[in-house]
Amino acid sequence: MLDIRLIRERTEWVKGELARAGVDPAEIDRLVATDAARRKLQARLDEMRARRTRESKELGRLGPEAREGRRAEMRALGDEIAAGERELTALEEKFRDEMLALRNLPRADVPTGSSEADNQIVRGEGEPRQFDFAPKPHWELGENLGIIDFERGVKLAGTRFYVLMGLGARLERALISFMLDLKTNEQGYLEIAPPLMVNTATATSTGHLPKNADTMYRDIEEDFWFIPTAELPLTSMYRDEVLEAERLPVYLTAYTPCFRREKMSAGRDVRGIKRGHQFDKVEMVKLVRPETSDAELDQLVENACEVCRRLEIPFRVVRLCTADLSFASAATFDIEMWAPGIGEWLEVSSCSNCTDFQMRRANLRYRPAKGAKAEFLHALNGSGLGLPRTLIAVLENYQQADGSIVIPDVLRPYMSGVEVIKAA
Repeated sequence: MLDIRLIRERTEWVKGELARAGVDPAEIDRLVATDAARRKLQARLDEMRARRTRESKELGRLGPEAREGRRAEMRALGDEIAAGERELTALEEKFRDEMLALRNLPRADVPTGSSEADNQIVRGEGEPRQFDFAPKPHWELGENLGIIDFERGVKLAGTRFYVLMGLGARLERALISFMLDLKTNEQGYLEIAPPLMVNTATATSTGHLPKNADTMYRDIEEDFWFIPTAELPLTSMYRDEVLEAERLPVYLTAYTPCFRREKMSAGRDVRGIKRGHQFDKVEMVKLVRPETSDAELDQLVENACEVCRRLEIPFRVVRLCTADLSFASAATFDIEMWAPGIGEWLEVSSCSNCTDFQMRRANLRYRPAKGAKAEFLHALNGSGLGLPRTLIAVLENYQQADGSIVIPDVLRPYMSGVEVIKAA
């Protein structure tokens, strides 16, 4: 949520900056008009309530006839106040809805763009492997090795589901354990095992509601939303709290299954495991002082890149333009791994600085010094990394001519001595 004072005081600047991200300036005009109307009505109600209080005190000093006349006036005033209160409630709800619908401001140095084609490749590491055979896509490798079963996934749940079997399931678990160990042992994150369902307040605090309600799964009888990412519970863990400065920065990580409706990708990537309604992910969240958040974003990107580096898989870092930023993000870098079997760069992490946008919605603040006024934190998030795309990259980069898969060195301690996955 943006600061309404900023919108009031620098309306044209806000309109210009949000227009870079595709927001119609008319949205800000409507919000400003709603804000002005509710404030004007609030002031009028305050005046009427004050008048009612004054005149109530004067009743005892009036004669019988004057007192009866004044009571009639006060009844009419009471009716007017009640009507105004109903109108104000409706305006407050409209104002809240309009504020919740307004996306975050992009950072000044985020490139302006009209589509993902305007994203900028910042750097790359590693050279794509040169094969002396035609590399296979992961779905062929997985089926031939008996480690991915697509037919049974569809039978159990439907399209865009699959079953990992045997060493395929073990390899996924090894990736998760390796990532969590790296985050907690070397990168300073506290591991959390959060709920996989959250309430509406939690999902609203991170900006996923109401914006992304149509891509989220919900329990229809309870106020539960299945998490599309662990960003939701991690970012909102300290909602409505004030953290003391000595507790900062807060670094949190979690492995969770994630659940998303793939409505926006209908007809895309129908083969393989690139897109699914359920997938695993290791998430990173940072809660930091505002003045450090840009530097923290750089470090967050490095935390994600280190996973790619240790897996010895080529990757690149892409800076997203304004058109490709998510709703809550002010600046984002994607990390993409090379997948030779399908010939694509796969996004395995999206690292974002959400500034104070989520923190205002979550009412999560910190106290800069003892006795100082509480201020809003900045929140950052990123995958560390996302699966199954990382699994795709491992299978396709480490495949051999005979269809076997060599286990990356860094994962072997997690594979109980297995060094190669071979056909039975």
